[in-house]
Amino acid sequence: MNMNLGISDRLQPIVEKVTKLMQEEILEADAEFHTEVGNGGDRWDLNERQQTILDELQAKAKAQNLWNFWLTDSERGYGLSTVEYAHLAEQMGWCALGPQVFNCAAPDTGNMEVLERYGTEDHKKQWLEPLLECEIRSAYLMTEPDVASSDATNLKFEAKRDGDDWVFNGEKYWSSGAGDKRCKVYILMARTAGEEAPRHAQHSMFVVPADTPGIKIIRAMTVFGHDDAPHGHMHIKFDNVRVPASALLLGEGRGFEVSQGRLGPGRIHHCMRAIGQAERALQLMCQRSLSRVAFGRPLAKLGGNYDIIADCRIAIEQARLLCLKAAWMMEQGDPSAAAPWISQIKVVAPNMALKVIDEAMQMFGGTGISQDTPLADMYAQMRTLRFADGPDSVHRMQVARKELAGYR
Repeated sequence: MNMNLGISDRLQPIVEKVTKLMQEEILEADAEFHTEVGNGGDRWDLNERQQTILDELQAKAKAQNLWNFWLTDSERGYGLSTVEYAHLAEQMGWCALGPQVFNCAAPDTGNMEVLERYGTEDHKKQWLEPLLECEIRSAYLMTEPDVASSDATNLKFEAKRDGDDWVFNGEKYWSSGAGDKRCKVYILMARTAGEEAPRHAQHSMFVVPADTPGIKIIRAMTVFGHDDAPHGHMHIKFDNVRVPASALLLGEGRGFEVSQGRLGPGRIHHCMRAIGQAERALQLMCQRSLSRVAFGRPLAKLGGNYDIIADCRIAIEQARLLCLKAAWMMEQGDPSAAAPWISQIKVVAPNMALKVIDEAMQMFGGTGISQDTPLADMYAQMRTLRFADGPDSVHRMQVARKELAGYR
């Protein structure tokens, strides 16, 4: 079977347009956008300048029909393949603002996929349509503070049926995006059956309006001391929160089915954005190495910097090809066959990006860990990604199990 991992003819002009907008406008706007955080008094709400930046950039993206690329194999979008979207995700991943401009930001993309695949017509009308227009944002609530959530069968957050309602009690944390005042809806995983049920049929997925009575945001979780406003990763408590039975997605006990439909593509998107981060870090590293002089020579010619730059380029190319193969495997329609490939990239891409960013910081010296470059923020994002959608150790376990299966 032919494995085409390149940029298709139909994708080429789209990649060129996205790259042009990213490089010429979005990268510069990203720095101002995040510098403005809290200038309006509320760190979790966009101030007038931030809103203007976002509105203007999104208007330019929409005018060129550069919108909702993540809708792979869907009549609502371009109908791109996963491999094609991966190339775009890399370009959009050069900065945090990039995916928002094209309405391709996490966790909204995964949540929109859930709503499109598994939501009712009412869910789609109330939540999917405004998300597709980026009129609102969303959050995905899975991780819990009191259990090892890397094994999702451990999740204890409770949903009990009471007449025509479901009643929620418990806490979630690392709820990415829940801090943003634009966040209006949660996709939430809850335990709906006891130990008597099969292990992967004890949980269900729900659509929950963020303003439902009984929901309280306790705090923002910090990443290396920063709260990541206005996005945020929130610790949330649910105290006798009631939602109608219609909030259930797909069916009782089918939460894992929904989550795997969401997480597979999301992991590929995250990893390709990590490739973009690494490319940006390498660009900054090379520019610095040629423009900065020490001991009478450009930094590029000092120490082992040639080797460092070469190794970074090699690592990026290797990781990109692995990501694209994982995307191709996913397109073949066999989730079990694709799973170990997705686990491989989930380990490789963030670790590779961290290494490249770290080397770039070293090339910049003290400036590299300061607010004068984007590198420190990029490092925090990539270190966090080693936990998001499953920690390295869990993915390595999955890869090893698959490898050993052929020898048993």
